[in-house]
Parts: sequence; C-alpha cells; structure tokens
Amino acid sequence: MSKLKKEDILNDPDFIKLSSQKNTISIILTILELVLYFGFIYLVAEGKPFLSQKMSPDGAATIGIPIAVGTILLSWVFTGIYIWWANVKYDELVKKVIEKVGG
Repeated sequence: MSKLKKEDILNDPDFIKLSSQKNTISIILTILELVLYFGFIYLVAEGKPFLSQKMSPDGAATIGIPIAVGTILLSWVFTGIYIWWANVKYDELVKKVIEKVGG
C-alpha cells in the first residue's frame, strides 16, 4: 500500500464530511449554550422582579430557582447530544478515514 500524503487525507471525501459535520454540530451546540448561558445571566441582571416572584403562597421558592436548575440541566442535555452524535456518527466516519489511511 502506498503511503498517503497529508493532502490525500485532507482531500478525502470522508474526511471532508467528517470535518464538516463536526464543525456544524460544534458550532450549533456552542451557539445554543452561549445563548442559554448569557440569556440566563442577562435575566439575572435585568429581570430581578421576574426572578424574585414567589412560586407558592408560602414563598418558599422563587421562579429563579427552577430557571437556574433548568439552565444547568439543559447544558447537560447539549453535552449528551454531542456525546450521542459522536458515538453514532463521528466514530463511524473516523473508522472509515483510518481504514483508508491504513492506521
């Protein structure tokens, strides 16, 4: 088997597909996470009257608590989406490229 050059790998259709998909999912999830995080920070800074509203008549908890917990949980969901994608799609494409390279 002939030795592949760096250019051969970079021009390989499977490698291009791999790189494109990884960039797409990474950019989408990064944007979603930034909107989520900075949206929450903005809400904390500018929406104090809203966040301080009581959820129950006895006033034990405010609306801000479940929103904060939801922000953390949604971050975990975004991470889970990336892990699922990496296991299902990314690893398969990496195997194809490695087989072509001879690794």
